[in-house]
Parts: sequence; structure tokens; C-alpha cells
Amino acid sequence: HVLNKSAFFLVKQTEKLLSKVEQSPSKTMQAALSPVMIALIADKLLKHLDIDIKVGIAACISEITRITAPDCPYDDEKMKVVFQLIVSSFENLSDVSSRSYPKRATILETVAKVRSCLMLLDLECDQMIIEMFNYFLKTIRPHHDEVIFSSMETIMTLIFDESEDVSPDLLKPILITLKRDNEEVIPVSKNLAETVIKNSNPKLRPYLAQAIKSLGSSAKDYSEAVAAVLGENPSVTERSNENSLKD
Repeated sequence: HVLNKSAFFLVKQTEKLLSKVEQSPSKTMQAALSPVMIALIADKLLKHLDIDIKVGIAACISEITRITAPDCPYDDEKMKVVFQLIVSSFENLSDVSSRSYPKRATILETVAKVRSCLMLLDLECDQMIIEMFNYFLKTIRPHHDEVIFSSMETIMTLIFDESEDVSPDLLKPILITLKRDNEEVIPVSKNLAETVIKNSNPKLRPYLAQAIKSLGSSAKDYSEAVAAVLGENPSVTERSNENSLKD
């Protein structure tokens, strides 16, 4: 426990120092950062059992990606491990009272600001992106600061806009959130999903239609925002359906 406490303090100090390092650092600074970068990806840290320490490590690595952006600080395989840690830090964003919440929020903001989320596309980490989308849509809360919503919105919009093509699986978290009969979804989650698809319209239109089809649904099963992206007017569609039934 004492060890964890001192490790937590060290990680906290490291993150604090890294946050003061500017992007594109000098050769001297790069040399000074090198041992820190290596130390941060040691297995015993990446696989640490203490959640707060893991989030702290994710925050440090997130700062490293900011400093080295647009270049990746590690090789592809290490980046996948690193991003798994970063993405997993979004899991409990709904708990604003937890000790690690400020760090989780900072990681989210950094990923949005530096657009490091786009590295996930380069690394073809589709499952990780889906996991991240699920976390966002499940953890966003009305009491969150506006920057939490806008960071999630930015990340999701960037992913859609920069994807060469958008798989139905990638749209599934959005569609599940916007399903009319999904009573578990809170309004702010719906708002996030709707904002993102509006942002990425018209690019999403063909992919959205395809995803709905693959789920065996139709546009009328979803919120009006979906119909709007598809270029359909749900009320008109419903009226014409009613008329055809009368005929």
C-alpha cells in the first residue's frame, strides 16, 4: 500500500512535469525525455493492478503523444498497448468523484486536442475505437463540464471524418443509442450521438443506411436525426405509410 502511494505520487509528478513540456521539444529535451518514455512502457507499469496508477500512466503517455505529435512516440505494437491503456481510462468517466477523474478528463481533452485518436485509424485498431465510442456514449453525464462533451464529440467526429470507409460495427454504438425503444439511454447520450452524426453528414449517409440494413432495422426505428442524415423526413414517411394502409 505504501509502495502504491509512492508510485502514485511519482506518476503524478511525472505527468505534471510532462504537461509543461512543449510540442516539438529541443534535442536536449528529447534526450531528457527518452528514459522517461522507456520507463513508462515497462510491463510492470502498463499492467499495474492499481487503477489510479494505471490512469496516471495513461495520462503520462497521453502527454508523451502530445509532445511527439504528429509522430508516434513508440513503434506500432507498443502504440496499440499504450492506446488500450488510454482507451480503458475512459471507462469510468461518469464517476466524477473518483480520485482519478481529473486525470481521465485531461486524457480525454488531450486526445481530442492533439487528434491522437487518429493514430488508432492508422494502427487499424477498429475494436478499440468501438470500445472507446461505447465508453463515451455510456459515460457522458449531464453534470459533466462542457469540455467533456465537446472532447468526445471531437474525437468521434474526427474518426468518422478521417475514416476511409465506415463499417456498420463502428456505427453500431451510435445506432443503439439512437434506437427509439432504447429506454436505458439518457438524453445527453442521445444528444452526443445525434451531434456526431450531424457533424459527419453527408459522409455518413451511405454508411448509415448500410449499417441500419445490416441490423435488420429501418430509419423509422431511430431518432429523427438519423432520418435527417439519410435525407428522409420521418413524419412524411409515416404519413405516407398511413395513407397506403388506408388505401
